[in-house]
Amino acid sequence: MSARNLKVLISDDHELIREGLKRILLDGGTARRVGEAANAQETMATVRREKWDVVILDINLGGRSGMEVLKEIKAEFPRLPVLMLSIYPEEQFALRVIRAGASAYLNKNLATRSLVEAIRQVLAGGQSISPKVAEQLVNAVKQPAGQPLHATLSDREDQVLRLIAAGRTVGEIAVQLNLSVKTVSTYRTIVLRKLGLENNAQLMRYAQEHRLGE
Repeated sequence: MSARNLKVLISDDHELIREGLKRILLDGGTARRVGEAANAQETMATVRREKWDVVILDINLGGRSGMEVLKEIKAEFPRLPVLMLSIYPEEQFALRVIRAGASAYLNKNLATRSLVEAIRQVLAGGQSISPKVAEQLVNAVKQPAGQPLHATLSDREDQVLRLIAAGRTVGEIAVQLNLSVKTVSTYRTIVLRKLGLENNAQLMRYAQEHRLGE
């Protein structure tokens, strides 16, 4: 598909990020039209309302995880390529998002050339995966038992773990994720059990050792 016809949707809760990516795509001639969405609700409404060639999706969308939005998009539009955007190093999230259906995992500090090349690769029918992520995928298949304990967490459990590691209280997490305090407490209990830990202090130490904080 030529840039003359390419339509890209950018979903990020930071206006400056959206504007920066938009300028890269339009000024460089990579796309003819770039749409914007600031949260999960806007993203899904825009995807359903109009046909897009590529979605660039932030992994954090304020009150809702980008992982949840990714799964919702892939459930309704399985052939729509989604490039996941994140501030986290790829060893933390790339394996999880690729398994969930993303076509690429890009760091927000990426060079312009990396973004453009990733879009070209996914539009050609492939995935944009670094050698490091490819190795992770191979190792996960060959040696699933060798994966760290937090790799066994669900997406929501993983999200709660990282928020606790970032110093958020159960109440603050409940507000951010639009969940009840009781539900967040239940997720916390499950996380502690799966990781073999007893309290928040141990959990935060685990997260620090594995570089899982926000």
